[in-house]
Amino acid sequence: MTEPGRQRAETATPRTPEGSVEVDYVVAGLGALGSGAAWQLATRGHSVVGLEQFELGHSRGASHDTSRILRHSYHTPAYVRLTQEAYDDWARLEAESGETLVTVAGGLDLFPPDCAISPDDYVGSLRACGIAFEELDVGEIRQRWPQFHPPAGTLGLYQERGAIVPAARGTAAMQRLAAEAGATLVGSTSVTRVTDHGSHVVVEAGDTAYTCRGVVVAADAWTNQVLAGLGVEIPLTVTLEQPTYFQPADPAAYEDLPIWIWMDEPSYYGFPCYGEPTVKAAQDCGGPTVDPDDRTSEPDPEMRDRLAAFMGSLLPGSGDVVRSLRCQYTLTPDRDFVLAPVPGHGSVVVGLGSAHGFKFAPTFGRVLADLVTTGETTSDVSGFGFDRPGLTDPAYEANWMV
Repeated sequence: MTEPGRQRAETATPRTPEGSVEVDYVVAGLGALGSGAAWQLATRGHSVVGLEQFELGHSRGASHDTSRILRHSYHTPAYVRLTQEAYDDWARLEAESGETLVTVAGGLDLFPPDCAISPDDYVGSLRACGIAFEELDVGEIRQRWPQFHPPAGTLGLYQERGAIVPAARGTAAMQRLAAEAGATLVGSTSVTRVTDHGSHVVVEAGDTAYTCRGVVVAADAWTNQVLAGLGVEIPLTVTLEQPTYFQPADPAAYEDLPIWIWMDEPSYYGFPCYGEPTVKAAQDCGGPTVDPDDRTSEPDPEMRDRLAAFMGSLLPGSGDVVRSLRCQYTLTPDRDFVLAPVPGHGSVVVGLGSAHGFKFAPTFGRVLADLVTTGETTSDVSGFGFDRPGLTDPAYEANWMV
């Protein structure tokens, strides 16, 4: 495996195909992050081509289905500050799209006794950023939401701005705005090669080559395939997760349920759903490692039963399973994002959400557009470069519990 930022000695000599299409910027991958970058670049007046290997709105990656979590609670002040920007950027997306995309439900982090994730990090980070929250004991949790049955000694951190944002619909809104601003979005077209010529970059996709000023690579599990022509590889693990929908016996009792996260190993999360009387839940990082080009879309009964047993304990009225679906995680070893130019190739910028990036999708679109056009951004993404131990140290021990 080539270390990030270190080019292979045998890198092939790049070529500039004759008759290539000239465009300002190319976006490789049109999930949430790539769609956000295409939207931002196009609204700034640049000519943009977005390329997606599958059909637009597909379910092979991590930007499909109904809902994702938007929250302030995080383990470092840097992350909390970025969430503050995310709320503002979602508001901008709502204003420009004319759609309501943020549904505030409140957010409850549940820390059981001797949990694997420290509540101190969350409390300290929220306080450092001036975010209001409440610390609740089991009695207070049960009084406010009798649906929950947490074990004795559980600490609840409640943040009233916890919200749900729509996955497929939010991504489609950014794609629509990008197209309305003049971007060309092309589905079912794989990027086969990216080569940096110094003064320009060439992107080969299908039967077409694009000559451009810069490229945003937001290809998630396929990032390394897109970067292969630059001799750069990021250590990534792809897992296949499984959200499940439950039907409460008394749906009305679950309408005021907050978003919740079980802050232990294993970790679980859930929230009420859009437009139907169900509860969505899943285990975080509980699925098997897979090849993204050779994986099933069929639900796993063992994963379903494990989740159902947990739900029967924490939310005993959550009811029977209605359906399960598969969702792909693409994880860096430290689970931090990648939002940075490729070392030695400043015109090629990578965006990776590491399986918790959807809440930041409009923000990441803005940041990636900043970086590929100017090399700078007002957001603090200094911790998400290629030069950190999680990406450069082969002995780094993966830790996805954040």
